[in-house]
Amino acid sequence: MLSSLPSIVGFVRPDIDWHAVAPELTLLGVGAVVTLLDIVLLERGRAYTSALAGIGLLVALIPIVTLAAAGIEDTPREMFGGAFVVDEFALILKAMFIVVAYIVVLLSTNYIAEGDYWENEYYGLLLASVMGMVLMASARDLVTIFVALELLSIPAYLMAAWRKADPKSNEAGLKYYLMGVFASAIMLYGMSLLFGLAGDTRLAAISAKVTEEGSNPVVILGIIFVIVGFAFKVSGFPFHTWAPDTYEGAPTPVTAFLAVASKAAGFVALMQLVHVGFGNADDVYQPLLWILAVGSMTAGNLIALRQENIVRLMAYSGVSQAGFMLAPLAVAGDIGGEALSAVIIYVLIYAAMNLGAFAVIIAVARRTASGEIRSYAGLFKYAPGMTILMTIFLFSLAGIPPLGGWFAKFAVFRAVVEADTGWGYSLAAIAAVNSVIALFYYAKVARMMWFEEAPEEADTTSLRIPPSLVAALGLTAAATLLFGIYPAVITHFTEGTLIALP
Repeated sequence: MLSSLPSIVGFVRPDIDWHAVAPELTLLGVGAVVTLLDIVLLERGRAYTSALAGIGLLVALIPIVTLAAAGIEDTPREMFGGAFVVDEFALILKAMFIVVAYIVVLLSTNYIAEGDYWENEYYGLLLASVMGMVLMASARDLVTIFVALELLSIPAYLMAAWRKADPKSNEAGLKYYLMGVFASAIMLYGMSLLFGLAGDTRLAAISAKVTEEGSNPVVILGIIFVIVGFAFKVSGFPFHTWAPDTYEGAPTPVTAFLAVASKAAGFVALMQLVHVGFGNADDVYQPLLWILAVGSMTAGNLIALRQENIVRLMAYSGVSQAGFMLAPLAVAGDIGGEALSAVIIYVLIYAAMNLGAFAVIIAVARRTASGEIRSYAGLFKYAPGMTILMTIFLFSLAGIPPLGGWFAKFAVFRAVVEADTGWGYSLAAIAAVNSVIALFYYAKVARMMWFEEAPEEADTTSLRIPPSLVAALGLTAAATLLFGIYPAVITHFTEGTLIALP
């Protein structure tokens, strides 16, 4: 027995900060327990898996809170030669990913349990994907970023095709997988060029070499390929083509997860690459990000105007919202950390209002079994609460005060105008026009709910909502209102990101 002691001591490595990696380890442990529960209890495990996943996510928040309380803004935790860093930037995003995943569990509880598909693997895959997102927030190295990206993506491919007997779900998973693999190959090629040039995978070392090399064609190609790869992940135009079909075919809680958490993880990686990895190469990435931002805002809005399916409308709305989030990054070389702060504010508020909208879609679909916008006609007559909540979320997405979306858009406008360049002013003007266009299709759904008559065949008895769905609606609505009325509650947490990344 004593002979095994050295191996145990060797495992507890002194160079690893176990407190800093506790959120990832907690998610790994809970995911393993959920999977084991499926193996041991089989059908009997159905009653426990969603609750166990939700509790595990809340437990994973504890080390994030304790790390913040330990004053991490003064002493960031670094491991593996700087490839893994826990600072204020990482903590706020880790917390967001975990809270979003918890709300997705609330959305999934009845949806998955009432379906004809086994559910234990679903929560195991969800936790694995969240672990990749949490890891992404601390990644400061090309290898770590790529591993985190694949860890979050591969479970998502499977979850998109979760309705195994539904051809649309199969198509959704297949399209997402094929486009994802293609985008990963492009991104990995760009990363290999940057690594070959710098001889190091750490972002700080790559930044120094990129700055030294200037307009080297290898630098230009590497940056372009990496940005194009991540443009797929954030569903930026014209790399968004997978999103509408995948969103429509996937289970709606999975759609909400992809639309919020997966998109946010892509932006986390882009923020780190632009701010840390690409050095002073803003003359390379700025025009590309400007084109992506303008194209996403404009194309997403114009196509959304013609949609008749609520999920497809939300998909194209997400493309447009991605354009707003890309806008500050397009001028990051001029305003530095202010761009990070604006994007994080937008991502946090977008998570609340978008998850809330999908929660209403799930609730209404329990009655109508339809995703068509016309099925929302007369909703106020038999579900006034759902109508009010959906109106709040839609108008928040449109940026109407005093809802959270107005402050998200204000943060973006402030950032691009502060750049004080032609790039910034043109982005502000185009974003303003697109904000007006977006209001038309959001208001179209609101008009249908408030003023149109319900179809004669519609079931207009009162809508009953499961407690887990009520909790998700309450959390997202409260956050959407709070962020709009008292935005200091969110800026308090994002101020540290101005100096968290070098």
